Amino acid sequence: MELPTTAFSRAVAPLLGAIERLTGWLWLVLLAIIILNVSARQLLGEGFIQFEELQWHLYAAGFLFGIACACERDAHVRVDVLREGWSPRTRAWIDLYGILLLLLPFILLVIVYGIPFAYSSFVSGEISQSPGGLPWRWIPKALLPLAFIFLLLAALARLSQVAAFLFLNPPQAEGARDAR
Repeated sequence: MELPTTAFSRAVAPLLGAIERLTGWLWLVLLAIIILNVSARQLLGEGFIQFEELQWHLYAAGFLFGIACACERDAHVRVDVLREGWSPRTRAWIDLYGILLLLLPFILLVIVYGIPFAYSSFVSGEISQSPGGLPWRWIPKALLPLAFIFLLLAALARLSQVAAFLFLNPPQAEGARDAR
């Protein structure tokens, strides 16, 4: 289904595109760290806890920011077996209700509870419990609400496009749109 672009979706697209490119680089850095850690373990007979912790920090960042990218591109997982048989308008209505009733409330809950979660970690100076682990545990915790703020922008951009499709395009033109 081809959705119209809106002023809001055009405004946030450059920011979300930059997040997408950064996320792509994160995966390459993660791969390099994994290779380095495995090589050190095989060649030196010793792994480094810092590398292992950095791996899960980068994996979490890549996954969290990737969610916003998937939402913006409408590339997230769906039950396509059911969706394929629906008309574009039915798909748009389901997207509209899904965003309004499920996605936005969940995003807001994560942001509202994630900010104090990260702040508490920052104030307490939380560090890794592992000997020799990484300091600044607040950084990966702060990525959670930050990534969900980007997801909020992506969801609002998608919502604006779905709303424009449903409410600004007359239903009688649907046959012409479906023929493309």
